[in-house]
Amino acid sequence: MNFKRLLSLFIARNKEYYRDRSSLVWSFVMPPIIIGVVALAFSRGEDALFKVGTLNADPSVVEQLVGEQPSVQIVDYSDRAQAITKVQFHQIDLLLGANQYWKNSDSMKGDVVEQLLGLASNPQWQAQSISGREVRYVDWVIPGIISMNMMFSSLFGVGYVIVRYRKNGVLKRIQASPVKPIEFLSAQVLSRFMINMCVCAIVFVVANLVLDFVMLGSYFLLVLSAALGILALLSMGLIVAARLSSEELANGLMNLFVFPMMLLSEVWFSLDGAPQWMVTASQFLPLTHMVQAARSVMLDGAGPAEISHHLLILTAMSSVFLGLSAWLFRWRES
Repeated sequence: MNFKRLLSLFIARNKEYYRDRSSLVWSFVMPPIIIGVVALAFSRGEDALFKVGTLNADPSVVEQLVGEQPSVQIVDYSDRAQAITKVQFHQIDLLLGANQYWKNSDSMKGDVVEQLLGLASNPQWQAQSISGREVRYVDWVIPGIISMNMMFSSLFGVGYVIVRYRKNGVLKRIQASPVKPIEFLSAQVLSRFMINMCVCAIVFVVANLVLDFVMLGSYFLLVLSAALGILALLSMGLIVAARLSSEELANGLMNLFVFPMMLLSEVWFSLDGAPQWMVTASQFLPLTHMVQAARSVMLDGAGPAEISHHLLILTAMSSVFLGLSAWLFRWRES
């Protein structure tokens, strides 16, 4: 590989990007608009419905406490740490255990439920106080929106561009030069990777200044999950661009990748309670692991061990996709 040729191609691709106004608008304008709309749409006050979790609590005791209260929803938990985390982040208002209960000291709804169920005046129940910041829907959806933006930028930013090069005869002229396929593909991937990482960081910082996200984990792990996710998505885009010269066909194939990821990768909604086949299918999509890793780091404070399987899967996907795209690549359509 000739690094001088690689650098020249890398610089040329970067210049082409920042001279394209439509790319700049999509990268820097659309994500903040989407985030802002979501924040406004879900900035209402607290709902009237109370959520009470149970953890190893006697069902008959729970039934006696709750009775026919139509405003109380019961949610059962088997994992103690998960249940307490739900209370900490205001996702449930109170957690009932065996002769003890947990409530968030910063939650007004927790106080109301405590009085509604008569727990404060019942000596049989011991109160455990937890403090923690509320996780809003906008906090939950932010990793999905930013990852979705990176998905579009990666797939169309590499796949669509290379197909256009082939259709316009650019690849034919490059083939006549000393440039090797590995140099050309590497320059395309490195250029888009750098652009996407910069765009991702800028959008995250600017949106965070406005909305003040919940960020409990390591920024290093967040950047690492974003980098591996972008690499996997770029590699997927290269597969589409390997031989095609029809922009219409390439657009259709990339949308064939995009829509399942938008629906199954928990960008907008959780798959909790979804059919098992749907959950299983989502695990074969790179966007799923990118979103879940970022969300775990931001909202759960996950460490390397908790997200390692996501990072390993993204790395494996990148390797497979890159190898397949290199094997399929042709300068001309065949």
